[in-house]
Amino acid sequence: MSHGTEVLSDRHEHLAILTLNRPWARNALNFDLLYLLLSELEGLSADESLRCLVITGSGINAFCAGADLKERLVLMPEQRTAHTSAINDAANALEQFPVPVIAAIRGFALAGGAELATACDLRVISDDGMIGFPEVHVGVFPGGGGVIRLPRLIGAGKARDLLFTGRRVGAAEALGMGLVDRVVPNDKVMPAAVALAGEIAAGAPLAIQAMKRSLNESVGLSASDAQGMVSRLRVPLDVTSDYDEGLRAFAERRSPQFKGK
Repeated sequence: MSHGTEVLSDRHEHLAILTLNRPWARNALNFDLLYLLLSELEGLSADESLRCLVITGSGINAFCAGADLKERLVLMPEQRTAHTSAINDAANALEQFPVPVIAAIRGFALAGGAELATACDLRVISDDGMIGFPEVHVGVFPGGGGVIRLPRLIGAGKARDLLFTGRRVGAAEALGMGLVDRVVPNDKVMPAAVALAGEIAAGAPLAIQAMKRSLNESVGLSASDAQGMVSRLRVPLDVTSDYDEGLRAFAERRSPQFKGK
């Protein structure tokens, strides 16, 4: 395990775990944490052996409480803008990360923290967890992509409800509206996220990476353009060693051993 000032990075075979590490501040996003998170994501994105990433927060009470408002209070306007841009960059890096990303949420995921979570592919939350976008209560609105990703995730009406009111929703309501994917007890969040990552890692990595790109890049395209884009990503898989291995494993009634080739 590596110990950065604000982010911890751990590796288990094909899985990487990044931990936002400011528990005394509910893992609030200051400049140092954001820059280190971006650096870690850039480094891991070049690792071809990686098949899944889990991002979580230190402690049991908060995934991330959002931007560090105490830091924001003393920033000049241009610095506040740069800070929001850094949150947006981190959310984009999670969304565009080459392999699936799972947010393991214990406790609160608020404002910028909720934006990071919604930029991930899947979300596992504790049964005592809460998600919200309370930016309207401090005079702004989500600047890290939340107003774009949230409607795509839960629909325009529900997104407007959360964004306009700034209210927090508990785990059960979040699951019901499709904002999270799995709800488990607080002490089971990381085991559940790691188990889910293991299921993903057992699949054909090239296929999963191409599928994530298809899901992301087809947004906003016409049906014909989306189909053309998906076909361009799908056809090359027909000549991979992993496809041959998958077909052999099916015929031999055994589990495939994919190599990412």
